[in-house]
Amino acid sequence: MFYDVNELVIAVVVIILLLLSIELGFRAARRAPANLTDSAKAPVLAITGAILGLLALLLGFTFQMSLNRFNQRKELVLKESNAITTAYLRMRLLPEPDRTAVAGLLRAYVQNRLDFFNLREDPAQFQTVLSRSRELQQELWSHAISAVQKDDREVTTGLFIESLNDVIDQHSNRISAMENHVPEPVLLLLVAVAIMSALALGFACGLQNSRHFFTTTMMALLITMVIIVNLDLDRPRRGLIRVGQESMIRLNESIKNDGP
Repeated sequence: MFYDVNELVIAVVVIILLLLSIELGFRAARRAPANLTDSAKAPVLAITGAILGLLALLLGFTFQMSLNRFNQRKELVLKESNAITTAYLRMRLLPEPDRTAVAGLLRAYVQNRLDFFNLREDPAQFQTVLSRSRELQQELWSHAISAVQKDDREVTTGLFIESLNDVIDQHSNRISAMENHVPEPVLLLLVAVAIMSALALGFACGLQNSRHFFTTTMMALLITMVIIVNLDLDRPRRGLIRVGQESMIRLNESIKNDGP
C-alpha cells in the first residue's frame, strides 16, 4: 500500500496520526495526579527520550535501505547504456543485411528503454513498453543467430553475441531493481514507532502542563517529511525523486541519426 498510494495522501494521514497521538498523550497525562514530584516525572521523560532515539535509529536505517536501492537503480541505468553502446559498436562487425537491421533495432530499443522510465506511472502503457522490449530482444537475438550462420568467427559475431547477452541481462537487472523495495513491514514498524513516540511526547508535555504546540507540531512535521523522503527514494515508478536517465538520453541522441 505504501508504493501505490499518492505521497500527499500518505503525508496527510501520517501528520494527522502524529498530531492526534500527541494530543491523546497530552490528555492522558492530564489525568495523572497534579502533585507528582520531579523524581516521579523523570522516568517518563527518560523513556520518552529513549523512544525518540529508537525512532531516529529506525529513520536512519530505512533511509539507508532506500538510498542503497536508489543508488543501485541509478548505477544500472549507466550499466545498461554502456552495454547497449558496446552492442551498437560491435554490431558493425556483422555481415549485411543483419548489420543494418540490428542497427535499427538497437535504436528502437534505446527509445524503448527511455519509454520504460517515462511511462512508469501508467500500468497499462508500462506493460506495453515492457512487452515491446522483449519483442525487440527476440528480434535482435534472431539476427544474431542469422549472423552466426553466415560467420561463426569469435572475433566478429561472437563479440556481438556476448554484448547482446549483456544487454538482455541488464534489462532483467533493472526490472529486478525496480521491484526491489524496502519491505513494507519495516515501513509499518517505522510508522508505528513514530506514533508511539508522538504519544510519549504528548504525555511528557502533559506532565509538564504545557502543550509546546509549536515545537511538537514542528517535530511531527519533520518526522513526516523524513518518512515521505524514505518512501520517495524507493518508489521508482512514481514520486518526485527520480533516477536520472542522462546516459540513456545521450546514447539515444548519439545513435539516432547514426548510420550502421
